[in-house]
Amino acid sequence: MSLEQVLSGISSYDPNADLDLVRRAYDFASRAHEGQTRRSGDPYVTHPLSVAEIIAELKLDIASVCAGLLHDCVEDTSATVDQLTTLFGKEIAFLVDGVTKLGKLPWSTKEEQQAENFRKMLLAMARDIRVILVKLCDRLDNMRSLHHLPPEKQERIAAETMQIYAPLANRLGIAWIKVELEDLAFKYLQPGEYDQLAQEVQKTRAEREEYIHTVEELIQKEMEAHGVPCDVVGRAKHFWSIFQKMKKTGRTFEEIHDAIGFRVITDNQMNCYQALGVAHQTWTPIPGRFKDYIALPKPNLYQSLHTAVIGPKGERIEIQIRTREMHAVAEHGIAAHWKYKEGKPVDSDKKFAWLRQLMEHQKELRDPTEFLESVKLDLFGDEVYVFTPRGDVKALPKGATPIDLAYAVHSTIGDHCSGARVNGMIVPLRYQLRNGDTVEIITNPNQKPNKDWLNLVKTARARTKIRYLLRKEQRERAIALGKDILDKGLRKRGLTLARSEKDLDHAARELRLGDSDELIIQVGYGKVTVQQVMEKLLPGDTKKVEETPKEKKAEGMIAQLIRKVTRRQSASGILVQGDADILVRFARCCSPLPGDPIVGYISRGKGVTVHRRDCDKGLDLDPERRIDVSWDGHGKGSHEVAIQVLCADKPGLLATISQSFSDQGVNISQAHCRATDNGRAVNTFHASVKDLDQLKGVIRALSRIKGVYSVDRVSAEAAN
Repeated sequence: MSLEQVLSGISSYDPNADLDLVRRAYDFASRAHEGQTRRSGDPYVTHPLSVAEIIAELKLDIASVCAGLLHDCVEDTSATVDQLTTLFGKEIAFLVDGVTKLGKLPWSTKEEQQAENFRKMLLAMARDIRVILVKLCDRLDNMRSLHHLPPEKQERIAAETMQIYAPLANRLGIAWIKVELEDLAFKYLQPGEYDQLAQEVQKTRAEREEYIHTVEELIQKEMEAHGVPCDVVGRAKHFWSIFQKMKKTGRTFEEIHDAIGFRVITDNQMNCYQALGVAHQTWTPIPGRFKDYIALPKPNLYQSLHTAVIGPKGERIEIQIRTREMHAVAEHGIAAHWKYKEGKPVDSDKKFAWLRQLMEHQKELRDPTEFLESVKLDLFGDEVYVFTPRGDVKALPKGATPIDLAYAVHSTIGDHCSGARVNGMIVPLRYQLRNGDTVEIITNPNQKPNKDWLNLVKTARARTKIRYLLRKEQRERAIALGKDILDKGLRKRGLTLARSEKDLDHAARELRLGDSDELIIQVGYGKVTVQQVMEKLLPGDTKKVEETPKEKKAEGMIAQLIRKVTRRQSASGILVQGDADILVRFARCCSPLPGDPIVGYISRGKGVTVHRRDCDKGLDLDPERRIDVSWDGHGKGSHEVAIQVLCADKPGLLATISQSFSDQGVNISQAHCRATDNGRAVNTFHASVKDLDQLKGVIRALSRIKGVYSVDRVSAEAAN
């Protein structure tokens, strides 16, 4: 890639572009990165040049292209944002600054810090969507050159790409970037399965290309015969899509008959529906496979008609029918809509409703880890489309319930949702909505959310609102209880709560709680005792306040549990609020290992139960029972973990897999192996490992074995 090629690409879609500004940006980047090289040995400036080329492919404005050329200057050289502002203007400097902050996301450090920085990324997106578009182009070029990095970095960056950046590209509607990111991440996350699939695809390439060419001509001929002007393009589905279908259906590659899709691109919407009629008249449609995304566009603005038919030679083929404008949006997403006037985006309200909802979530979620989980809920999953009684269409994730719809309409309706009518019939709140349902929400002013609702909802908005309200109620109860407990304790000393406000502020600062309000809340939760407060209020008085049994109970079960378990010695390698002398057990639902981000929950009579931070069961537990835990770094014990290996059912492969465990210094304590009907085998191994790094080494080694399709860490509960 050369600068002239980038300039030529820009001129093809913007003949009036200021190419001199692009040249100046390139010259500045070349000087700033002079002497720096990439892992490949190439001059570093080749990376920003490639990023600029990808941005030009998206047909973005000159400011975005210049930001791509300059995006690493502030982070990796002596250049400053002020310097860029002087030389290139505020708009370009703002974009570079935004991308620089994203580039500093410390994904390999504590998860809270990762999540908090992701929150900042979304705030930058809300101000100017070009920030994330440039970042996506940067990530795509980094993924293309990932083979130059060591395996540990490859795995971390690929996982981050699959979890965050590919879904973001999908949410922004940029299909080609999403597809390439998924395939590249798949290559490094599951190399064994990727290589196996690549070999199988390669074997049938010539035959498949001939079939595609034949069907393209046949579709074109039928459309022309019926007066539908169009272009027909056939293509094989990308690797990750095929692999997901194989995994979902349990079929082999040879059994996946709809791995080929065709696009019919025509002039107007009327022709789209006419083309659909021609396709169904020519070939037998497959029931249940027709979707109209023209009448009901996806939230990322995608529009197309989807159908599947029994095509030539009895093969299943998928056909997508769309206009040229719809095709531009399908490939380039929001970038196809984005026009700039005086540096400001136009017509963004409808297109970024989902982003605005994410911003609403971040205001209500103090815990950054929960915020990241809520964002992932919004980025992933298939949609169902339902109607309100007024005929409005609402897109919700698959598995959503009436509670999700209630919160999608309005927070107040969600808070007081007591039931629903679906297609005129009363249904329970656990009912999972289906495409085309007409849903009427029944409200009751006395209804309030309860904890069970968290097990029913699928949307991040509903989950966030419910948790926020539950915690608000808990906080109000804690304030009332804390005031009552403190007032009784103070009166025994001849003091009153009203007259001791300033002294309580001082006591709160001494206890590192901020102010008297927070002190009262912590007393109500039972995390601070009256005696601790008195020691700060009256440091010279050692006389203890005698409390009634009722008051002791009111101070909270949590503090009593902590005192109870601290007498038990633990060799778990876990520090609970810095203390190693506390009874600890590991949750079987997620089986945490040293190296996993973790969180603790106080359990009645069982001390502290440690979960992985991303454990669904842990996230649903009472947040007031949460306690800070960490690995002490000195644990020498081993931890049992369950590993599921999906492989071909052939002689000798199980022995090779067992030997791979042994080569990694890992002992198998239990194995469960079974053959399936499609020539595969599912093997679940219980093994003892020291930490997360050793587990990753085992998974990488197993993934490289020929005949192994997937290797997954599973919970001990699921394995049993």
